[in-house]
Amino acid sequence: MNFESDVKALDSLKEVTEKLEKEIGKVIVGQQEAVRLVVISIFSNGHALLVGVPGLAKTLLVNSIAKALGLSFNRVQFTPDLMPSDIIGAEVLDESRHFKFVKGPIFANVVLADEINRTPPKTQAALLEAMQEKSVTNAGHSHALPQPFFVLATQNPIEQEGTYPLPEAQLDRFMFNIWVDYPTYQEEIDVVKRTTVNTSGDIQSVLSAEQILFYQQLIRKMPVADNVFDYAVKLARKTRKDSAEATEDVKKYLYWGAGPRASQYLIIGAKVNAALRGKYSPDIEDVKAIAVPILRHRISRNYKAEADGISVEKIIESLL
Repeated sequence: MNFESDVKALDSLKEVTEKLEKEIGKVIVGQQEAVRLVVISIFSNGHALLVGVPGLAKTLLVNSIAKALGLSFNRVQFTPDLMPSDIIGAEVLDESRHFKFVKGPIFANVVLADEINRTPPKTQAALLEAMQEKSVTNAGHSHALPQPFFVLATQNPIEQEGTYPLPEAQLDRFMFNIWVDYPTYQEEIDVVKRTTVNTSGDIQSVLSAEQILFYQQLIRKMPVADNVFDYAVKLARKTRKDSAEATEDVKKYLYWGAGPRASQYLIIGAKVNAALRGKYSPDIEDVKAIAVPILRHRISRNYKAEADGISVEKIIESLL
């Protein structure tokens, strides 16, 4: 992609994102915040976890985004009997009696891990390597995944019977924990009107894999002022009850706080948020705009917080 300058390239990113949101809007009613956060995670080269009750179009949202981005898409329905080889692939004996690696569904640009907490830790761990290393290992051989690569996972917060809660190490690999909420009254009327007739929105591809990789590199080049670095790191440190920056509420209500990965994601997410708003450098407001979904799954409340009805979001907002 050829642009006169990085400024022109950033302007084009804003235009492309507006087109992208318009295309997704053909199929998805409302959920603007969830769409915005998924788009930010994609340009940040991060993964996202969507949490919400059944029937809120989480799966459709991910599918629509993959189509609009012009990327290959695979869906894996996680179940208790799913094995690592069902995701990454396996070695099989071909006609000439040689072992051949048959790729699994993880070999796609966008992988939807549906109901990720329904599968045992063994299978969750196979996904962990793919998310971190962008490659998978089978029979001692490493296989690179297609670039760009994103895991967008969904989780149902209601039913906890027969589930395997994600380990902290895996939760930390997700850039965002996106809460998908019920639609408003008017949005629900629009949903019912659209889905009870024969017409269906046809999503056009707005971007390509090469363009996404270009924009990911462009975001990395954006300058950040020292006071924004300072604010992001202090915000992450405030969540750790043993740090000098911890507030009284943190010491009282939290078991543990966010690690250094949170600080990294706060900066990279703020850069994308700034670019999507037509700015060429992020400020503290951009960090605040993405702080809750970045920190939500990285801090753990104690029993006192639960007893007092103090939510994770309330604690994070008190730190901003």
